[in-house]
Amino acid sequence: MSRNYKFHNPKGLYFISFAVVGWLDVFIRNKYIEILLKSLRFCQKNKGLEIHVWCIMSSHLHLVFISINGDKPELLIGDLKRFTCKAIVKAVKENPKESKKEFSLDFFLKEGLKSLNVKQFQFLETR
Repeated sequence: MSRNYKFHNPKGLYFISFAVVGWLDVFIRNKYIEILLKSLRFCQKNKGLEIHVWCIMSSHLHLVFISINGDKPELLIGDLKRFTCKAIVKAVKENPKESKKEFSLDFFLKEGLKSLNVKQFQFLETR
Protein backbone atom coordinates (compact mmCIF):
# COMPACT_ATOMS: atom_id res chain seq x y z
CA MET A 1 0.00 0.00 0.00
CA SER A 2 1.31 3.45 -0.87
CA ARG A 3 2.14 5.73 2.03
CA ASN A 4 2.15 8.76 -0.25
CA TYR A 5 -0.41 11.38 0.55
CA LYS A 6 -2.92 12.16 -2.14
CA PHE A 7 -3.30 15.90 -2.65
CA HIS A 8 -6.49 16.30 -4.68
CA ASN A 9 -6.77 20.07 -4.27
CA PRO A 10 -3.49 21.95 -4.87
CA LYS A 11 -4.88 24.94 -2.95
CA GLY A 12 -6.16 22.88 -0.03
CA LEU A 13 -5.11 22.93 3.59
CA TYR A 14 -3.45 19.65 4.55
CA PHE A 15 -2.38 17.79 7.66
CA ILE A 16 0.66 15.57 7.24
CA SER A 17 2.94 13.61 9.55
CA PHE A 18 6.51 12.54 8.97
CA ALA A 19 8.26 9.96 11.10
CA VAL A 20 11.94 9.23 11.28
CA VAL A 21 12.34 5.73 9.88
CA GLY A 22 12.07 3.16 12.65
CA TRP A 23 10.69 5.92 14.87
CA LEU A 24 14.25 6.69 15.95
CA ASP A 25 14.50 9.55 18.45
CA VAL A 26 16.55 11.93 16.33
CA PHE A 27 14.90 15.17 17.37
CA ILE A 28 16.13 14.90 20.95
CA ARG A 29 19.23 16.82 19.88
CA ASN A 30 18.89 20.56 19.33
CA LYS A 31 21.28 20.42 16.38
CA TYR A 32 18.90 18.21 14.41
CA ILE A 33 15.82 20.19 15.44
CA GLU A 34 17.54 23.32 14.12
CA ILE A 35 18.17 21.62 10.78
CA LEU A 36 14.49 20.69 10.53
CA LEU A 37 13.44 24.24 11.42
CA LYS A 38 15.88 25.62 8.83
CA SER A 39 14.29 23.35 6.21
CA LEU A 40 10.82 24.54 7.14
CA ARG A 41 11.89 28.20 7.07
CA PHE A 42 13.55 27.73 3.67
CA CYS A 43 10.38 26.20 2.23
CA GLN A 44 8.33 29.02 3.72
CA LYS A 45 10.54 31.71 2.24
CA ASN A 46 11.42 30.14 -1.12
CA LYS A 47 8.88 27.44 -1.95
CA GLY A 48 5.51 28.86 -0.93
CA LEU A 49 4.97 26.68 2.13
CA GLU A 50 2.53 28.35 4.48
CA ILE A 51 2.51 26.61 7.85
CA HIS A 52 -0.57 26.93 10.03
CA VAL A 53 0.41 24.57 12.84
CA TRP A 54 3.40 22.34 13.51
CA CYS A 55 4.65 20.11 16.28
CA ILE A 56 8.05 18.45 16.50
CA MET A 57 8.19 15.32 18.63
CA SER A 58 11.30 13.23 19.37
CA SER A 59 10.77 10.93 16.38
CA HIS A 60 8.25 12.68 14.16
CA LEU A 61 6.69 15.91 12.95
CA HIS A 62 3.08 17.00 12.47
CA LEU A 63 2.37 19.80 10.02
CA VAL A 64 -0.73 21.65 8.82
CA PHE A 65 0.15 23.56 5.67
CA ILE A 66 -0.96 25.03 2.38
CA SER A 67 0.99 25.65 -0.83
CA ILE A 68 0.52 29.34 -1.63
CA ASN A 69 2.56 29.60 -4.84
CA GLY A 70 0.39 27.19 -6.77
CA ASP A 71 3.02 24.45 -6.60
CA LYS A 72 1.80 20.92 -6.16
CA PRO A 73 1.85 20.09 -2.43
CA GLU A 74 3.49 16.73 -3.08
CA LEU A 75 6.45 18.42 -4.81
CA LEU A 76 6.79 20.92 -1.99
CA ILE A 77 6.77 18.16 0.63
CA GLY A 78 9.19 16.08 -1.44
CA ASP A 79 11.65 18.98 -1.52
CA LEU A 80 11.29 19.48 2.23
CA LYS A 81 11.93 15.80 2.96
CA ARG A 82 14.92 15.52 0.57
CA PHE A 83 16.67 18.62 1.89
CA THR A 84 16.05 17.64 5.52
CA CYS A 85 17.30 14.10 4.95
CA LYS A 86 20.53 15.21 3.29
CA ALA A 87 21.25 17.86 5.91
CA ILE A 88 20.56 15.65 8.92
CA VAL A 89 22.48 12.66 7.56
CA LYS A 90 25.42 14.98 6.89
CA ALA A 91 25.16 16.41 10.41
CA VAL A 92 25.07 12.93 11.97
CA LYS A 93 28.15 11.91 9.94
CA GLU A 94 30.07 15.03 10.98
CA ASN A 95 29.06 15.05 14.66
CA PRO A 96 31.96 13.59 16.67
CA LYS A 97 29.78 13.51 19.80
CA GLU A 98 26.92 11.54 18.20
CA SER A 99 26.66 8.39 20.31
CA LYS A 100 24.29 6.65 17.87
CA LYS A 101 26.16 7.62 14.68
CA GLU A 102 27.03 4.18 13.33
CA PHE A 103 23.68 2.65 14.27
CA SER A 104 21.67 5.54 12.80
CA LEU A 105 23.59 5.77 9.54
CA ASP A 106 23.42 2.00 9.02
CA PHE A 107 19.69 2.04 9.75
CA PHE A 108 19.03 4.97 7.37
CA LEU A 109 21.05 3.23 4.65
CA LYS A 110 19.23 -0.11 5.07
CA GLU A 111 15.87 1.66 4.92
CA GLY A 112 16.97 3.54 1.80
CA LEU A 113 17.84 0.28 0.05
CA LYS A 114 14.24 -0.89 0.57
CA SER A 115 12.81 2.06 -1.36
CA LEU A 116 12.72 2.56 -5.11
CA ASN A 117 12.45 6.35 -4.69
CA VAL A 118 15.51 6.79 -2.45
CA LYS A 119 19.04 6.89 -3.81
CA GLN A 120 20.89 6.25 -0.57
CA PHE A 121 19.64 7.17 2.92
CA GLN A 122 15.99 7.09 3.98
CA PHE A 123 15.40 9.44 6.90
CA LEU A 124 11.76 10.56 6.92
CA GLU A 125 8.70 8.59 5.91
CA THR A 126 5.24 9.98 5.48
CA ARG A 127 2.73 8.57 7.95
